[in-house]
Amino acid sequence: MQYVQQVPTESTQQVVGYPALFVLVALGALVPVIPTGALVSSAAVVAFHQRSLPFGVVLVCGVAALGAFLGDVALYWLGQRGVRSRSGSRWLEALRGRATPERLERATRKLDEHGVLVLVVSRLVPAGRIPVMLACLLARLPLARFARGDAPACLAWAATYGLIGIVGGSLFAEPWKGVALAVGLTLLISAAPAVWRRVRGGAEHGTA
Repeated sequence: MQYVQQVPTESTQQVVGYPALFVLVALGALVPVIPTGALVSSAAVVAFHQRSLPFGVVLVCGVAALGAFLGDVALYWLGQRGVRSRSGSRWLEALRGRATPERLERATRKLDEHGVLVLVVSRLVPAGRIPVMLACLLARLPLARFARGDAPACLAWAATYGLIGIVGGSLFAEPWKGVALAVGLTLLISAAPAVWRRVRGGAEHGTA
């Protein structure tokens, strides 16, 4: 009789899921078209429903924070090359294109007032990361100093979205419902600043 050793489904998901989460979050930091917050929250929901709680959720947050940190550092390094080059670079131009002059000015002012601590807030505020990173680049902040400020920022970011996943997972017995709620919440948080700017802009035009 032959015995076939079966790998538990949860172990298989972990082997595939954690590296995939790391790669997607790192890529999302480089090219912000991937909803990384929703990915972290969804992974936290799945980990919440597995028997590895709380280790699984902590591991999700750790993997996500590491991916975000390495992605940020890589993007900053590429941006530094553009700052030092006379002809610039497409990475630096891409960063400029994603930060309006008003938001860049506000980020520069906060960087002058609070130093690299502003990186923590920028990671938690939707669409706040790029203007602050660009302000750091234009201020020629050394990569090592940027990394020291970005490390706790990525940890806080991962913990925040991991907490959203825990909330979503705790409300429903079925993981897919928790994932749906977590994704909805993260997308709502991401869209809130754009909606607020549109509403405020409409109000200003109405009173003009």
